[in-house]
Amino acid sequence: MTYSQSEIWLIIGAIAVGTFAIRFSFLGLIGAGAIHPLIERMLRFTPVAVLPGMVAPLVLWPTSAGGVPTVFHFLAAAAALGAAYKTRKVVWGMLAGCAVFYGPLITGLI
Repeated sequence: MTYSQSEIWLIIGAIAVGTFAIRFSFLGLIGAGAIHPLIERMLRFTPVAVLPGMVAPLVLWPTSAGGVPTVFHFLAAAAALGAAYKTRKVVWGMLAGCAVFYGPLITGLI
């Protein structure tokens, strides 16, 4: 199915409005009120839970290697996990994983 350029922008705009409405319904309407401490504590773990949820399928079923994970996928995942655990910073974990995964490619080892 093909879409014209105006239809694509209309779809993007509708998705943007829908996403804003969903977020505003939670944050905008409740933002002025107090959030229960248990919910606030749980919300702190959202970024930590989302990142592995996005990365795990890419490690286990990579599209770049024809669906078969390679040793580089597992080494990069281990480096990212180790760096994030050691530094307690997600960004350092992401940088370590990228360095291990793309390092051999950039340096010409593979």
